[in-house]
Amino acid sequence: MTSPYLIRLCTEADWPEVWTLLHATFQGGDTYAFAPESTEAEIRAAWLDAPRATYVLREGDAGQGRLLGTYVLKPNQPGLGSHVCNCGYVVAPEAQGQGLASAMCEHSQREARAMGFLAMQFNLVVSTNERAVRLWRRLGFDIVATLPQAFRHQRLGLVDAFVMFKTLVDKDTLDP
Repeated sequence: MTSPYLIRLCTEADWPEVWTLLHATFQGGDTYAFAPESTEAEIRAAWLDAPRATYVLREGDAGQGRLLGTYVLKPNQPGLGSHVCNCGYVVAPEAQGQGLASAMCEHSQREARAMGFLAMQFNLVVSTNERAVRLWRRLGFDIVATLPQAFRHQRLGLVDAFVMFKTLVDKDTLDP
């Protein structure tokens, strides 16, 4: 029996498909702060070059099938804030509603713990992205701040955004 998908590190060979997915997503202007007209070089720098790790979710147990999603894992801040990570996830439109965002988020939490991160923070969850807000809450993230009119939605104008946070380790093990 084969697995329906595999999450693995992104390779150079994955980039053309990842770029196509990201470009289409960011052009929508409704979930990510990247400008719809962002260039491939700008997105590559942010999605592939800067993060600690970039992953792809591909169909099939060998991870070579159709690209279904991607995510990045990086420190949320440098230096004294580097124990908190940040992630961003994108699922291909035709694969949405199949639990893949949930699978990538759960995978990212395991990876983050293995890398030594103590918590995960999402800095700009668009309030109108109700599916994502519901999912992150179900996976244990709390809304710790509301940023009034912090996102310029391409169809709705200025809308609120949330900062969402989850501790990844037992709170008793955190340094005082």
